[in-house]
Amino acid sequence: MATILNRTQTFATNGTVTAAGLHNLIDDTAIYAGLITTQTELTTVGTADQILIAVGGVSDTGAPRRATVQNLFEDTLTAGTFVNLSLTGALTYGTATGNRTVSTSATITTGTIPNLTSSTANITLGTIPTLTAGTTTSTAANITNGTIQTLTASTGTIGTFNSTTGTIGTINSTTGTIGNLSTTLAGDFTISQGTGTLGTSGATAGTYGSVTAIPFLTVDAKGRITSATTGTFSSTPADGSITPAKLSQPFTSGTSVNSTSGTAIDFTSIPSWVKRITVMFSEVSLSGSDDIIVQIGSGSNSATGYGGSSSYASTGLGFANYTTGFGIKLSGGAASSISGSMIIFNVNAASFIWSASLTVGDSSVGSIFGGGTKTLAGILDRIRITTVGGTDTFDAGKINIMYE
Repeated sequence: MATILNRTQTFATNGTVTAAGLHNLIDDTAIYAGLITTQTELTTVGTADQILIAVGGVSDTGAPRRATVQNLFEDTLTAGTFVNLSLTGALTYGTATGNRTVSTSATITTGTIPNLTSSTANITLGTIPTLTAGTTTSTAANITNGTIQTLTASTGTIGTFNSTTGTIGTINSTTGTIGNLSTTLAGDFTISQGTGTLGTSGATAGTYGSVTAIPFLTVDAKGRITSATTGTFSSTPADGSITPAKLSQPFTSGTSVNSTSGTAIDFTSIPSWVKRITVMFSEVSLSGSDDIIVQIGSGSNSATGYGGSSSYASTGLGFANYTTGFGIKLSGGAASSISGSMIIFNVNAASFIWSASLTVGDSSVGSIFGGGTKTLAGILDRIRITTVGGTDTFDAGKINIMYE
């Protein structure tokens, strides 16, 4: 085993040094750490400074080699593991390969980072093929240029999303907020600074239509009004253009009743707006010699308070006054048969005053005329055709009313 120096070899003062003694002193001598640590330490090392290195695998009798510090780091280091390597300064190198690069101030100009974890990383150029939660994590990352092929996030907030170039293939978010989004869409809707705006439809904003103008609108397949104009119309309809059926208070015919039985024929539920009623007779006759009367009513038939008369002219004259109804003077008794009409019209709606005008033909005596008036207590809603005595029955003909 080699020693630093063979201290067991001694020489006497002024003695003779033999070759064997010298060999015994230095043949087994080696340089060990103890010898190195006794030297003065250099606090800085230059690239031209040299160090001694024992070549691995060579026996202790082999000579050490020298190398400069620069050669040591550029050419000499081979693959291996450096457990406690700490670099505090900037490290500049050409091509770096491997699975992990950890640095607080690294600048990567090109290449691929399989897994990037950083709280303050800035990526100014490049492509992240797939960005998913768990693979690349950053709380303050800025991506200023490039393409995110697939962005998937189940939670999180994109505060401001700015992109002038690039494509987001699929964006899925079940929760979260895009606070301020500006984009140009193909179609009728745009988003600018978080505000959506519908495209103009072609119609000018305004109000269309009035009491004298008809609006004309054009609607597209999306339900938008694309054109709006107006046209005029006359408030006075052309002659003959409005039929009675189109009136709010039209001419209305009642249901014809066969006057072949009974002592009275009633028409009820006459509307409140009615101002004129025409009672129509067709070959109406009685079983006896009574005169026919027409009564009006409000809620019930009124049989008092009438004023008026009826007369006939033929080979003789007949005349009678009536207080129980608007009268029709007959002369032929059961042989008489009348056809014609009695018109009952409203004279004063506020006072419920009604008047009657009679013109009928009698098969026995010729023409019958008459008239009368009656003031009701309320709005007229019914008419009854009966007889003065109330006992003779109708035995022939038809009766109907028409009101307006």
